Amino acid sequence: MEFKNYEEFWPFYVSQHSKAATRRWHFVGTSMVWVCLLLAVTIRWWFILLAPVIAYGLAWYSHFFVEGNKPATFGHPFWSLRADFRMFWLMLTGRMKEEIRRLEEQNPDRMKA
Repeated sequence: MEFKNYEEFWPFYVSQHSKAATRRWHFVGTSMVWVCLLLAVTIRWWFILLAPVIAYGLAWYSHFFVEGNKPATFGHPFWSLRADFRMFWLMLTGRMKEEIRRLEEQNPDRMKA
């Protein structure tokens, strides 16, 4: 799928995370990025190497075994990374469900997985 910009990509990204369990796996994976960064700064530098392994491992697990689709990372790696952190922030602040509703109202055709 082709997108002109990130804002056009965002509704697609959210549609590929339609199940709450998929979003939760992503949240845990992204949380582990922060844990690995903290461990790298405070204990050993090599913990930074674990961050992408853990984060992508959990995210890809959720796509293959929970959501049943292909990770958006494969086609749009940078926008997917940006979108993952955006989704993480929205979940952390309790606004992800509101964002899903907003996108469904604005883009009902795009929000179909």
